[in-house]
Amino acid sequence: MNTKHTFNKNILFLHIAVMLFGLSGVVAQFVKVSAVMVALGRVVCSSLLLFLIAVVKKDSLKLSSRKDYGLIVMTGIVMAVHWTTFFQSIQVSSVAIGTITFSTFPLFLTFIEPFVFHEKLKKQSIFTAAVLFIGVLITIPEFSMENNTTVGIIWGMLCSFTYAVMTLANRYFSARYAGRIICLYEQGTAAVVLLPALFIVKASWQAQDIAGVAFVGFICTAFAYSLYVSAQKNVRAQTAGIISGMETVYGIVYALLFLGEVPSVRELVGGAVILGVAMYSSLKTTE
Repeated sequence: MNTKHTFNKNILFLHIAVMLFGLSGVVAQFVKVSAVMVALGRVVCSSLLLFLIAVVKKDSLKLSSRKDYGLIVMTGIVMAVHWTTFFQSIQVSSVAIGTITFSTFPLFLTFIEPFVFHEKLKKQSIFTAAVLFIGVLITIPEFSMENNTTVGIIWGMLCSFTYAVMTLANRYFSARYAGRIICLYEQGTAAVVLLPALFIVKASWQAQDIAGVAFVGFICTAFAYSLYVSAQKNVRAQTAGIISGMETVYGIVYALLFLGEVPSVRELVGGAVILGVAMYSSLKTTE
């Protein structure tokens, strides 16, 4: 009975965490500073909170080799690009476009993962990648750089590519270190990388902007990530994968409720294809 109660509680916490992940894009739309400044604020706030948690819990921050320090710094640099391109995508287009294209990361994993880990490229994976690409083509109304949707998709695909790279790096790190420590190093590095934006990019911060960025950093990132990691205990990886795939759905629903963004038919159809394939890929990796 206690095991069942714990399982149900963890399922609820997983949904809450993913709902908070999906909320970040919508909250960012209320922030009027540039995408790079939103990304900077996010990683600064989240890394500060994660560092505080590490101090309170007396976590060891030592990595086992110089190689790991170098790799995790490189991953943090990629994370800086990832968050900047994500917020740029939703700023120039919509939350739906940003979150849908973000879900295409299995397309890049299909070809990068076998190369990095010296694994055989499977025909089924190539087929899955092809269907994902078709989903992207369905979503694009017309390929024109004057079209905000097209520009948003390009930024979103770059965001997706960097997430795929981060996923591969974290596959290596997750077997060696606690998730919270990995996140702290990566987000801390991203904060340092993006810090020069404070002196390069002009921004007029209002109270609403500060509150929005703080909410995204503290609640939608640090708190949500910690909750997600801890809630995975006693929950099957397959179940966690399905719930994680709901982030795009939550993001689109939030955008509809709070921003009045109504996805077009093309976005809904293309998004359904992309989300379906992404969730299928997530389930296959847990078998």
